[in-house]
Amino acid sequence: MPGHGRARLRLATRLTAAGIGDARVIGVMTQVPRHLFVDEALATHAYDDAALPIGSGQTISQPYTVARMTEALLAPGCCSTVLEIGTGSGYQTAVLAALVRRVYSVERVAVLWQRAQARLRALQCRNVRLRHGDGALGWQEYAPFDGILITAAAHGVPRQLAAQLAPGGRMVLPLNGGDGQVLLRLTRTTVGFRHEVLEPVTFVPLLAGVA
Repeated sequence: MPGHGRARLRLATRLTAAGIGDARVIGVMTQVPRHLFVDEALATHAYDDAALPIGSGQTISQPYTVARMTEALLAPGCCSTVLEIGTGSGYQTAVLAALVRRVYSVERVAVLWQRAQARLRALQCRNVRLRHGDGALGWQEYAPFDGILITAAAHGVPRQLAAQLAPGGRMVLPLNGGDGQVLLRLTRTTVGFRHEVLEPVTFVPLLAGVA
């Protein structure tokens, strides 16, 4: 575990104490080099359990949130193909790529998309395909997906994305409500969708269009 080794081990301990129970997720969180996904000036804080700015008004989510969303998406089994809405720094993308067969990720901000593409290429994440586009539209070309993970808060479940879920597939997203944001897991069943509210969260808003 070269570089930041002690910080990564402390992160694993914190995640376990916070209730993350999937050993696969904790293992990947200690292996993916989060310090490479933030500005060099913030690298010493990369393994703190805190969100950090990445430019363009966006943030890299705190490690607990990344682990919680990943665990919620993959439980009880491992998805084969995942669509991520909001590539951001590419950190969540890299975590998913280590756990599933294929990740498709859409980012609306061109400069973030370009940086994430360079980072993931440098880390040799070969099972990732990135796209600059409107995430609210999903990626119909590769649908249906076993899992969809949205990294920005929506005002309601995006219908076009829900329609791209495979039967039995799960979507994990932050949702705006009257009392703040909550993390929601949506599962596609044979008769519709099952909703589970997981916990309170704080995310930047999900925006339409591209920038």
